[in-house]
Amino acid sequence: MGTAIYPGLADKRVVITGGGSGIGAGLVEAFVEQQAEVHFLDICEDESRALVERLAGHATFHLCDLTDLHALVETFRHIGAVDVLINNAANDDRHTLGDITPDYWDERVAVNLRHVMFSMQAVAPGMKTRGGGAIVNLGSISWHLGQEHLAIYETAKAGIEGMTRAMARELGEDGIRVNCVIPGNVKTPRQSRWYSPEDEQKIIEEQKLKVRIHPHHVASMVTFLASDAAAACTAHNYWVDAGWL
Repeated sequence: MGTAIYPGLADKRVVITGGGSGIGAGLVEAFVEQQAEVHFLDICEDESRALVERLAGHATFHLCDLTDLHALVETFRHIGAVDVLINNAANDDRHTLGDITPDYWDERVAVNLRHVMFSMQAVAPGMKTRGGGAIVNLGSISWHLGQEHLAIYETAKAGIEGMTRAMARELGEDGIRVNCVIPGNVKTPRQSRWYSPEDEQKIIEEQKLKVRIHPHHVASMVTFLASDAAAACTAHNYWVDAGWL
């Protein structure tokens, strides 16, 4: 399947959080294909360096724990003003209500929600000086489905949708577009650990399109929203779920 190339993305400075593996790695690969200047943040050093090597050095890896807000701000300061921010980093650790302590709550919110706001805060001034920009936040179908054992993750992902609307309003006058992409069940090495062949078949049966979603499907939507082709798109959710909902 061919990939749409958006000439306006060439040489744009793009930052992707959680870009070392899974959907994030697919996003890094897609923006490299667009000939953008790609930077990605992650805490998984081995996977991230392997990705840079696979891409022949056409992406820059920044080791950064996004729950450390000082490190986050310093990393963005080092990168400089950016044109595109993709807030992808998250972790869907399973838990029950009885598992949740105040410390676990704070840690999960820091992993899945807090850094999204502070990453936008870090890039917004630079985007304004560059005449605008695009921010794409990654949501999740999980809370729309009410899936089990994901209460804090789903709370965070629901919050990202609200945050997207609020920031689109606040940043719109500066020419900064803010959108949210909501993937369905995406086949990644992490997700594959939890699904048997029977589970995989059930996922496809519940979708209207009988295809398995892969990171490149999500990346196609994200690159569109980051491009000038989406110049009038902001404040909305864009679903890549093969019609699960």
